[in-house]
Amino acid sequence: MHLQPRPGIAWPSPRLRELDHAVRALLDLDDDTAVVIRQLVHGELGRPPLETVVAVLPMEGEPRRWVLHRPAEQITEHELRAALLGHGPR
Repeated sequence: MHLQPRPGIAWPSPRLRELDHAVRALLDLDDDTAVVIRQLVHGELGRPPLETVVAVLPMEGEPRRWVLHRPAEQITEHELRAALLGHGPR
C-alpha cells in the first residue's frame, strides 16, 4: 500500500534526510537510535526567523540536542560537524 500525506502536509525535504544521514555518520549511531530534525519558526526579535533543532534519542542513555541558528537548507557539513563534535549538546 502506497501512503500519501494528508492534504497540507509535506513529506520531509531531501535536505532533512541528508542531515539525518550526516548526523548518523558523524556520531556513529546505531539503527536503534532515533534522530529527529525539525525546523522551528521564531517571531521573536533578535532571534533568527528559522532554526534547525537536531535531537538524538538513544534507546539507552541520555538524549542529546543541538540548535543550529539557521534553516536546514543553509547548514553546511562543516557547520554540522562543528555543532555536533565541536562543543557538547545543549
